[in-house]
Amino acid sequence: MPKVAIVYFTNTNITGQLAQAVAAGVESQGINVVSYRILGTDIITGRYQNSDLFQSIAQCDAIIFGSPTYMGSVAAQFKAFADASSEYWGEQGWSGKVAAGFTSGGALNGDQSTTLQYLLTLASQHGMIWVGLDSAHGFADKGINRLGTQLGVVSKAEDGQLHEVDAATARYLGHRVAHLVKRLAHPE
Repeated sequence: MPKVAIVYFTNTNITGQLAQAVAAGVESQGINVVSYRILGTDIITGRYQNSDLFQSIAQCDAIIFGSPTYMGSVAAQFKAFADASSEYWGEQGWSGKVAAGFTSGGALNGDQSTTLQYLLTLASQHGMIWVGLDSAHGFADKGINRLGTQLGVVSKAEDGQLHEVDAATARYLGHRVAHLVKRLAHPE
């Protein structure tokens, strides 16, 4: 059975709640999901070191990346994970896997799009197939993507809480990734 990994860092748990919503969307399609929260304790002398995580996600059909946006990019903890993935880059073990991303920020823009672009670049470096959203803000009846980002999920917390439309968008992205994973596993 296909399996999807969600690899994320969260500090205030908004990104963690997005990860849970993405997982719910994946599971709604009957696909197994494994979630990995990047922990600061896995960063030793500046390098992310968790070989079990890398071995596990190598067995997955898709990897969905998540990080809050700090200073216009991914959090340092996520970047440490991404840098450590370079040890697997030469083997291209993630090549052909489906990829997607999500982020959260404290401002309406806050350069969250550059975080998604970073996640896209990471996936491209590994030869992955990126999945964005297919719902334009204001032009769809799906009730998602309130902030209008096509590349992935962007969330802006409201009074320290995850906005319900952002949670719905995250569920939708998980559903979309799982649907594509199923199609790739069993082409018609």
